[in-house]
Amino acid sequence: MKVGVVGTGMVGSAAAYACVMRGIGREIVLIDKNRTRALAEADDIFHAVPFAHPLILGDGDYPALKGCRVVVIAAGVNQKPGETRLQLLERNAAVFREVIPNILRVEPHAILVVATNPVDVMTHLAARIAQEHGVAPGRVFGSGTTLDTARFRALLARAISVDTNHIHAYVVGEHGDSEVLAWSQVMIGGHTLDDFCSIREISLDSTKRAEIDQGVRRAAYHIIEGKGATYYGIGSALARIIQVILGDRRSILTICAPADDIAGVKDVTVAMPHLFGMDGVIQRLPMALTVDEEAALARSAGIVRGAIDALG
Repeated sequence: MKVGVVGTGMVGSAAAYACVMRGIGREIVLIDKNRTRALAEADDIFHAVPFAHPLILGDGDYPALKGCRVVVIAAGVNQKPGETRLQLLERNAAVFREVIPNILRVEPHAILVVATNPVDVMTHLAARIAQEHGVAPGRVFGSGTTLDTARFRALLARAISVDTNHIHAYVVGEHGDSEVLAWSQVMIGGHTLDDFCSIREISLDSTKRAEIDQGVRRAAYHIIEGKGATYYGIGSALARIIQVILGDRRSILTICAPADDIAGVKDVTVAMPHLFGMDGVIQRLPMALTVDEEAALARSAGIVRGAIDALG
């Protein structure tokens, strides 16, 4: 099974590397406006194959995407000094208006997974562009808060000393400062968080919960301050999404996809738990949030809708 990655910066390259390490797919092709960079990344990752799984790595131009079941879009531009968020959005929108038609002309049946930030707005735009080229709803979605959800589970697991595989917890809304940690929905081994803490005689008071909240919400800022960019986490998240699609695993992850209504906000794209597989999004799953969580989700969705309106 063939996977395409458009945009071979740190995020796109990390996603390809994570696929090789986990043996996801059979062939990966890297595409970038800077062809030298794409070739270098493909070669570097290919040299790891003997230590991992026998995948085929290559680079090329858009025609090389022929036959791809999934194409990850990690292409975009970085924010310039003094540039506003809207100006950055407008420049990345211009990139997408070029990239997406080029992908679909070669492989109209591919599922498009958006990783470019701000991922909610860029996914909304990507879905609109793809729809103009005949792509059905559900075949374009973004990484959303898949990474934020992983951060939530990892920090919570460390706080209560439990394997993350036994924790069900979700971060929804914008992939950004307004995201919502759905504490009311946390389940551990079939128990609510409060019941589990009571059984284990663990204290997880409001102060500790606030620390976890900030640890999730401010994670990117902390990492970027220390090393300039985040890529291992999101690369692994993208590899997981690709694995679900290629294997039709029918998994539930907090990806972002266009929705008619989220918490009263119309025509918006934010992350929610979605069931998806080889044909894309199957269904968005409702959440029984508290009144406060629902209000926070509405605020988060409203921020994204405002950015979409500003972009036009």
